Formats: sequence, structure tokens, C-alpha cells
Amino acid sequence: MRPAPAAARVAAPLLLSLAAAGTSADTGDLAAANARLVREAFEDWRQGRGSVFELLHADVVWTVAGASPVSGTYASRQEFLDRAVQPINARLATPITPVVRHLVAQEDAVVVLWEGSATTREGGGYANHYAWHMEFADGKVVRVTAFLDTWALDRLMDGSPGSP
Repeated sequence: MRPAPAAARVAAPLLLSLAAAGTSADTGDLAAANARLVREAFEDWRQGRGSVFELLHADVVWTVAGASPVSGTYASRQEFLDRAVQPINARLATPITPVVRHLVAQEDAVVVLWEGSATTREGGGYANHYAWHMEFADGKVVRVTAFLDTWALDRLMDGSPGSP
């Protein structure tokens, strides 16, 4: 039996703490609205009609945890798209197809566990597991901490054969 992906091991305590905390009616409404935005954006992405990145505020602060070719903190939507998303997409023959596995929302935060898969330019497979902690303000994502399987991303970026 394979151990749980790194993203799941890191995100599980966060999800449990969010689920255990109580919310008031006002923050519950905010949480529900933010959760709906994320669910709809992921579904649009899955259907090829858009992207979750459309939810990002222009001045979003996006941190990719770990040690990978795109790990680090990006100070704007454009910097993140140019320096992280574009290099990944350049290695892919097909867009990443996301599948949401779990979503938890509390107050201004949404945590989503999801899996993504695509075909590489070399014809192999790319598969990864992600945990994103997103903070909202006025319907836009203003801060993200993203966890993923950095080994799978490393294999993609260096052109190694498919990921698990």
C-alpha cells in the first residue's frame, strides 16, 4: 500500500481543524458563497469553460509550498501565471483536468483537495494531488497556499516518464 500523497498528509489536520470550528450565520453565508464560487470555477475548468485562476485578485499572494521548480511566493496574479502556470502548461499536450475530492469552507477561507491529470508533450501521463488553502475578500481570492506532490511536478518539468 502506498503512503498518502504529501498534500493529503499536510492538509488533513487543516481540514479537520476547519471542520471542527463553529461558524456564525453571517460567516456561514460567506463560507457558503465562497465554496460555491470555488465549486463552480473547478467545474468550469473541468468542462474547459474557464479556470479557477479567474477567481484570483490581481494582487493575490500565491505560495507554492515545498521544493519544486515553481515553489515560492508570487506577489500578483500575472506573476503567478507567468512564472508558475505557464511553465507547467508548456510541458503539457492537454490541459490539466481537475477532479475535486473534498472542499471545506469557513468564514473567508476555502480548502480544496483535488487531483489533476493531463498528457505530457512526450505522450506520457501527468497526475498530481493538490491541497489549496484560499482566502477570499469581496468574492476574489487574495491569498493562496498550495500544496502538491512536488516529485510528480519535478518529473514533469524535467521530462521524465509519466507520474503515478
